[in-house]
Amino acid sequence: MSNTDDTYKTISELSEGIYKEKGSKFIAYAYPICTDEEVKEHVQKLKKEYFDARHHCYAYRIGGKGELYRANDDGEPSGTAGKPILGQLLSNELTNILVVVIRYFGGIKLGTSGLIYAYKTATADAIANAEIIERTIDEQLRITFGYEVMNDIMRIIKEEQPSILSQQLDIACQMELSVRKSKADKLKERLQKVEGLDFEVV
Repeated sequence: MSNTDDTYKTISELSEGIYKEKGSKFIAYAYPICTDEEVKEHVQKLKKEYFDARHHCYAYRIGGKGELYRANDDGEPSGTAGKPILGQLLSNELTNILVVVIRYFGGIKLGTSGLIYAYKTATADAIANAEIIERTIDEQLRITFGYEVMNDIMRIIKEEQPSILSQQLDIACQMELSVRKSKADKLKERLQKVEGLDFEVV
């Protein structure tokens, strides 16, 4: 896999993992996500579904470089749950991902190192069962221009190949484009040369 500055690794869809130790059961769910709103939705849904479980611990990373992240122990001793989950996301270089591990207590305490190992292993299992994919970090532009320069714009789009997310072609035209971050400067530079064109990064 290429490791350029504008790609990141994530998972394609929900995957599950499990770890059992001394009667305790650790069920892991890994979700691809893009916002912290999705984190709340998934965690709340699992808390409802597994209402009888003692802990719902999680960690997530969001952003092309994983710049937004959090680890939550949900009542387990500090650093024994959220941190080992997050550690697996970091060591597998995954972002835009949430892993929630649900614990059913089996009556025998596992101790700090036992808990860390259990949360780490359940998370590793969910990641091992996931399809890992590479995505590009994209930048989105909104461009506004007069109909008379349409041909110039379409030529640039054809050559630079951004995705067209939406377009309104009228007397005043507007398009939303998505372009890979490493190609964004060149696209913006060429668009700036078109007379009467305005663009903003969205």
